[in-house]
Amino acid sequence: MTRTILIVDDDPMIRKLIATTLEDISGYRLQEAGDGLEAVERAMLARPEIVFLDVDMPRLNGIETCRRLRSDPVTASATIVMLTGDSGDVVERGAQEAGADLFLTKPFSPLHLLRLVDRIGAAR
Repeated sequence: MTRTILIVDDDPMIRKLIATTLEDISGYRLQEAGDGLEAVERAMLARPEIVFLDVDMPRLNGIETCRRLRSDPVTASATIVMLTGDSGDVVERGAQEAGADLFLTKPFSPLHLLRLVDRIGAAR
């Protein structure tokens, strides 16, 4: 069975970096979204196992997107990894309250990203 990773960031270069890093991981199909509203729509169709979700985005920020994904039975079980350029407690606390599982601070290394996906996949 093919599993899905949804990459959500308003910066196309960040989406490309993540997609390029993860494109050769077998068993995963990659989906992308440029903002929170698009992410919710894609997630309903794709039912991702992992969501990489930027905190600061237009139309619907990452915290509210996380909240919506957690509140829907179709997407509630996804592992949500928040992407942020800010490593502040306020942002992390808000994301945790919304249901985020993990945090990845930008910039991050591609090797760390690969290890994180391996760890999440092994835990499922």
